[in-house]
Amino acid sequence: MSKRKRKERTILHPIMAFTILIVLTIVLSGILGSLGVSANYNSVNTVRGDLETTTVMVNSLLNLSGLKMIFRTSVSNFASFAPLSMLIITLIGVGIMDKSGFLEAFFSLVTQKTSKFVVTLVLSFITVIASIIGDMSFIILIPICALFFKYGKRNPKAGIIMAFAGLTCGTGISVFLSSIDASLLGYTNLAALSLDATYTINNFAYLFVMILMTIVMSIVIAMITEKVIIPKLGKYEAEDGTEEFYLDKKKKRGLLFSLTVGIIYIVIFAYNIIPGLPLSGKLLDYSQTLYIDKLFGYNSFFNQGFVFVVTMFFFLCGLFYGIGAKTIKNNREVCDYLGHSLDGIGSTLVLIFLASTFISVFKATEIGTVTAASIGNFISSANMTGIPLILISFMLCIVITIILPSPVQSWAILSGVLVPVFMNAGLSAEFSQLLYRASECVAYGLTPLMAYFVIYIAFLSKYSEDDKPISLIEAIKDIMPYGGATALIWISVLILLYVLGIPMGIGASAIL
Repeated sequence: MSKRKRKERTILHPIMAFTILIVLTIVLSGILGSLGVSANYNSVNTVRGDLETTTVMVNSLLNLSGLKMIFRTSVSNFASFAPLSMLIITLIGVGIMDKSGFLEAFFSLVTQKTSKFVVTLVLSFITVIASIIGDMSFIILIPICALFFKYGKRNPKAGIIMAFAGLTCGTGISVFLSSIDASLLGYTNLAALSLDATYTINNFAYLFVMILMTIVMSIVIAMITEKVIIPKLGKYEAEDGTEEFYLDKKKKRGLLFSLTVGIIYIVIFAYNIIPGLPLSGKLLDYSQTLYIDKLFGYNSFFNQGFVFVVTMFFFLCGLFYGIGAKTIKNNREVCDYLGHSLDGIGSTLVLIFLASTFISVFKATEIGTVTAASIGNFISSANMTGIPLILISFMLCIVITIILPSPVQSWAILSGVLVPVFMNAGLSAEFSQLLYRASECVAYGLTPLMAYFVIYIAFLSKYSEDDKPISLIEAIKDIMPYGGATALIWISVLILLYVLGIPMGIGASAIL
């Protein structure tokens, strides 16, 4: 048997990999729970504004009550798993755009006379800045980038990897203050006030460094995609024998219809998220103070309804292209096209079910919380300052992100430790939060505990040649070049901010 065939036979399907991870998590929780593993950490009391000691211990699921909990909640966890509903709704819109021919016409037109690197650079820039719209960007941009590459006669898997890398490596980069950043700043400010009652944090404290990192990371992600990922993947089978795209009169009319309707739709939607104009701002949440929270807050229309808004945009573009280009002739074809992207989604649903179960089981054990608290205690007791403090904290925060990839939950644990440690070492509270967000950029795409990692795996499997399974390890390896480059860049930036004392943004620098 050849070495290649042996390798193919030993690839662990992601469905089986998630099953094994669930079993290992249950067993590990039983061992740690029987040993009474626990940790204390100082958390910020958001009501009183002071620090309070919280104790957390590992919960064992290796018992009757734990197993009953898993069986009782698995279905509800799957049904409420955000990536599931977002994916299905988005694919409905993508299906009619693809089947009607709109995507081929639009993407081919865009990519035909544009250099491949420019297309990759623009897409990487979009993915890096997409963190402002939250997790829904994973559902929208991963399939769109795959199709951009496909109709650009390139391997769509490269588009998937690039999109996921941009979204994860850019998760902590936000020129505009996102709702997550606002939540983190709240914890940072309260932790700082526990040491200094006059401490204030500017909402634009990270403006300069975020502008810089947006540009740098967009270029780096594009270069890694072009120089490392695309050569590694090799030639895509569909690239051979593909007919040259020709824009005839029907396709031109279809594009004219769809783009006209799409522009009108966008203008109407944009007008309704702009405050202060006649009859405008109808889609904002006016219970919030900051505009960013009015737009992206948890209870805002944009946050709760944006996926459907995008799906309707996709639907209208696909429908009117089909009418104009005469690729849609009757209502039956419209209905058939809506389900086009959902064909063969069965294995994806199984994968999402097991991923949601794994995440909920791991969360129930509290292993991630105990580990994060223990790491925070180590940083607090290490008595480090200067560059050693920056480097050690950065690396340990990477570990925390891998096992607890929820920025608000992690920072709720770390802020009560990291902020005082940094301030006592002569570093600003803002700098401690920046360091945490930088570590998140490195590790967010490297952990299957991140909810949207399963979407990345699902689309890689969808575009795999000969239906070969994509292992979790292989998928993580494809992101590691991006994570490694991100780590080196952020370490350099953090050290330069500290050594040179240059401002991170308006009214904030690394040094107090």
